[in-house]
Amino acid sequence: MTLPRAAGRTRLLALLAALAALLGLTMLVGPAAPAGAAATCAAPWSAGQVYTGGMTASYNGDNWSAKWWTQGDIPGNNGQGVWADQGACGGGTGGGGGGGTGCSYPAWAAGHNYNVGDIVTYTPNGGLYIATNANPGYDPTISTWFWSPYTCTGGGGGGGGGGGGFVVSQAQFNQMFPNRNSFYTYDGLVAALSAYPAFATTGSTTVQKQEAAAFLANVDHETGGLVYVNEIDQSGNYCASEPYGCPAGTYAYFGRGPIQLSWNFNYYAAGNAIGVDLLDNPSLVATNAAISWKTGLWYWMTQSGPGTMTPHNAMVNGAGFGQTIRSINGSIECNGGNTAEMQDRVNDYQSITAILGVAPGGNLTC
Repeated sequence: MTLPRAAGRTRLLALLAALAALLGLTMLVGPAAPAGAAATCAAPWSAGQVYTGGMTASYNGDNWSAKWWTQGDIPGNNGQGVWADQGACGGGTGGGGGGGTGCSYPAWAAGHNYNVGDIVTYTPNGGLYIATNANPGYDPTISTWFWSPYTCTGGGGGGGGGGGGFVVSQAQFNQMFPNRNSFYTYDGLVAALSAYPAFATTGSTTVQKQEAAAFLANVDHETGGLVYVNEIDQSGNYCASEPYGCPAGTYAYFGRGPIQLSWNFNYYAAGNAIGVDLLDNPSLVATNAAISWKTGLWYWMTQSGPGTMTPHNAMVNGAGFGQTIRSINGSIECNGGNTAEMQDRVNDYQSITAILGVAPGGNLTC
């Protein structure tokens, strides 16, 4: 009987191997098959980047392919089937066009024209940033529409402020908010960190944990423990007289999200800062977890409200937790305005710092 070629070769190799064994020889029968090596990782997913059908990104050790237009939807955790899992990946990233090898990229230069995909090193903080929209050299740490932090998986420096570097673990987050609304995901918070890489990464580890605790304590108070996404009473008119008006409707700008973003001017400013049209689409703050968390971080990092400093500056410069309350609610709670509400924030802060294992510091009240 004539054997099929593959079977014949297999029998021949077996006979040769047996002969080699009798003679005490080692036989090389050919190159070993690769052990299922993982594909090269695409450029890391960025919450601020727009993806269209067929574009790829890596997230949590897998490559993902966008099925259609998407922005801010976390691969594998969006519930809408936007992303298709392409399997595990490893090693350096594909994508990017900044030139350079490994994790070495040219320094950002003001006034230089950048195209989508260009990667730069931002010298002041050592972070890497990828251009998500072409721009004439805008500062990567200010413009979150034109730039997103970039993590190089081939080794070396990262973009800062995102992923595993967050001082609050998922287990600690769950412990802080045991009854939270499923909308407020930990992944959504971590994705939002890329918009403000200085948050909870500035100063010593103690200061970083204190800032994270201060932010989450105020969030806890504003949302009843991350229970409420929308303000309970939505009948208020938060439409101030501004040149851009209130295109979504006079009563559309009620409180939403972790800091309960309110008023048309705040939706307008926050949207401009994070690169999303919130003036026309305020409901995004209640339907997209990453965008929602970003609005909270936008206020925390850039707005002083009725206070004299941003909450971020209050925590990293030693002014204390009390000044974050003043920046959020001013005399409504401070200076005897509503001592019970102020104390509730302080209690939340002390509880969260205990979970993080860090002292709360001084100047807790206002």
